[in-house]
Amino acid sequence: MDIESATKPQKKEETIYEHMLSRGVSRRDFLQFCAWMGACIGLEQTGVAQMTKALETKKRLPVVWLHFQECTCCSESFIRSSHPIVADILLDKVSLDYSETLMAASGHQAEKSLQDTIKNYKGEYLLCIEGSVPTAEDGVYCCIGGKTALQIAEEVAKDAKAVVAWGNCACSGCVQAAKPNPTSAKPIHKVIGGKPIVNVQGCPPIAEVMAGVLVHLLTFDRIPQLDNLGRPKAFYSRRVHDTCYRRPNYDAGLFVESFDDENARKGYCLYKVGCRGPSTYNACGTIRWNGGVSFPIQSGHPCIGCSEANFWDNGPFYQRVPAFPGFGIEQTADKLGLAALAASAGGAAVHAVMTNIRKRHEIGEHAGENAEQAEKDNPESKS
Repeated sequence: MDIESATKPQKKEETIYEHMLSRGVSRRDFLQFCAWMGACIGLEQTGVAQMTKALETKKRLPVVWLHFQECTCCSESFIRSSHPIVADILLDKVSLDYSETLMAASGHQAEKSLQDTIKNYKGEYLLCIEGSVPTAEDGVYCCIGGKTALQIAEEVAKDAKAVVAWGNCACSGCVQAAKPNPTSAKPIHKVIGGKPIVNVQGCPPIAEVMAGVLVHLLTFDRIPQLDNLGRPKAFYSRRVHDTCYRRPNYDAGLFVESFDDENARKGYCLYKVGCRGPSTYNACGTIRWNGGVSFPIQSGHPCIGCSEANFWDNGPFYQRVPAFPGFGIEQTADKLGLAALAASAGGAAVHAVMTNIRKRHEIGEHAGENAEQAEKDNPESKS
């Protein structure tokens, strides 16, 4: 090192907040973002203060973002967030050191960027992966730079701080792993071991959910609390059914019979035309899409259950799901009715039982359901 280099003051690396200010974000906008993101994550007031301090004081979080068997919809969702701090500041300041889709470099320069990140930030960088990993024929169905996706995933994950699987492809295999699964595609948690893995489900996930996971990791230096499928509970603890604005119509037995019928124009429940909301856990009904403007059900389309495992193999999208756990019509109506009558002879209990039986009869039997069970549920159908 020469004298000039030794005496030249080193440029101080900006904190996230400093970088936000340099991009024209006001202090007020920054605090509003912290409050908004804290609400999305489900933090209490003390947690929001901790997150604010972390964003004010912490420096870049190096990120390696890999793409395997997928359609890039997760990246598209993230960069199209309606919130400018999510779309521009976080994406920029989190520092995407390597991403085949978003980085300017290519070829040997891109590979050097990847290796430099692994070397210079050993044990500190975050590995984000989009897409499933093919394992058939030694993984030859997805190769990048002369290496298979399986080799790359294992190599880069070795020194990563944590792994985030973006979308259904990376979390459970999605369409690539659907029957007959010709490439033997596997989700990330089945090919990488010994590392904390966060599954951010969806096809694609909501941009603000993706940002929330990154902010949590940056703030608390640990992965968020996860459910049994490895999904952050802050975003996947409630069913779409429970937060759906059409739920009162469901409870009242008011259903869309076919697309664009009079009931559809009235905004009735979409359960009979295949809505998977009652068995799908996601934040679509609360955070929504496009800046909170809408989500599939609000747009008139049933939920297809894209945040659940193996949703491509869970039957036709527009066929009613015959049964799912829960209360009322979400169980066999006659069994629930007998239990409720035995538990209480009050008028409210009787009314609830009769309402659920009526709803079961109104929905009726659909193709693919058990005919014998349907006869038990509705003895009058024999006549």
